[in-house]
Amino acid sequence: MKKIKLFCVSLGCDKNLVDTEKMLGVAGGLGVTFTDDETEADAVLINTCCFIGDAKEESVNTILEMARLKEEGKCRALIVAGCLAQRYKEEITEEIPEVDAILGTTSYEEIGRVLTELFGEDERDGEGTADSHISVFHSLSELPHTAKKRVVTTGGYYAFLKIAEGCDKRCTYCIIPSLRGPYRSVPMERLLEEARELADNGVRELILVAQETTLYGKDIYGEKSLPKLLHELAKIPGIYWIRIQYCYPEEITDELIEAIKSEEKVCHYLDIPIQHASDRILRRMGRRTHKEELKERIAKLRREIPDIALRTTLISGFPGETEEDHEELMEFVDEMEFERLGVFAYSAEEDTPAYSYPDQVPQEVKEERRDAIMELQQEIAFEHCEKMVGKVLTVMIEGKVADEPAYVGRTYMDAPNVDGLIFVNADEMLMSGDFVRVKVTGAAEYDLIGEVYHESAQ
Repeated sequence: MKKIKLFCVSLGCDKNLVDTEKMLGVAGGLGVTFTDDETEADAVLINTCCFIGDAKEESVNTILEMARLKEEGKCRALIVAGCLAQRYKEEITEEIPEVDAILGTTSYEEIGRVLTELFGEDERDGEGTADSHISVFHSLSELPHTAKKRVVTTGGYYAFLKIAEGCDKRCTYCIIPSLRGPYRSVPMERLLEEARELADNGVRELILVAQETTLYGKDIYGEKSLPKLLHELAKIPGIYWIRIQYCYPEEITDELIEAIKSEEKVCHYLDIPIQHASDRILRRMGRRTHKEELKERIAKLRREIPDIALRTTLISGFPGETEEDHEELMEFVDEMEFERLGVFAYSAEEDTPAYSYPDQVPQEVKEERRDAIMELQQEIAFEHCEKMVGKVLTVMIEGKVADEPAYVGRTYMDAPNVDGLIFVNADEMLMSGDFVRVKVTGAAEYDLIGEVYHESAQ
């Protein structure tokens, strides 16, 4: 299939991105080449998201935009995968006839078979496409298994490692269990093999992701095995940082805290999505913690790991949220002083319990409350940044600032694409992927400024 050029769009979360990279690995193994110019593509692959309304709209608009390429460009095959495909396969088939193939969330490893059906196994067959629409949907209880080869699209120096698929929590606002199935851990030997392959190809930071990382292994090993996985990953040569995301607070154990403390490669960073702080709203959300438990867990993490950076996400305007609930959440944010925080205005999703709750909050109010929380968090974040001035931190360099003797990077406190950056002034040449010691000299709202630190010169 060396004549086939593929253009790919990956939407939504980093877990979706892992699926995309594995599909690209399968396609590349068939000899397909990749292009970043959609007008030159023979085939277009869109890995979609529909977690909230905005994501759904973006996915639909992207499909429609790419569909036009079948009339105006070289494109002869349009393939749609991911969550939107899983949720609305009939609607896509009926309303967007330009789509040639649809892959469900547990069937992305079938991309090779789909491409072969569309273009033929032999290069001589590359001029045609399949006559009929292709749909591939496996059981949501299956765990997809692709070849270990991935096409890492993040620049090569960090990569996401998806350690589990699906979720059993069934929060009342969330559609994910219906789209991704029950919680299934990826066997540890497969993860270690994948991590070694990534390290051999230059990846220096592994970011562990799942709908919930803290429950890793319980379904296949009978116990929470994230600490053991961390210990094993830390043994891999070439890996410098290991970062953990999406830890449900009620599942954080003493053993996990100890693993974060004891393993030098594990970043003192934890993403703990709490969603709210009002006990009444937490119950309506189907969450399994209450405010005092959250306070206790956060206090323990900071007591055991004093330099830990905590990230969380919140939902504003959940059905039934009163002004008093909102104020309670504001007070909680002010008191907890999270290093990193994001807020989503509640999105009512069909087929979730909260969708039919009678006391929906007006969109304008949801957005006003979201903006108020983020305005408060901006002050908190700036104070955290100011406290970093004068400290020396290890920084991963991610690129150079154009026309300036400066570079952009991240500290252990910053996950890519969601957290802040540090701008590093340096006279010497630095390379992307380098880890350097940097003295912080200034602070902005969310970002830091620094200079390369030379101990011998101090």
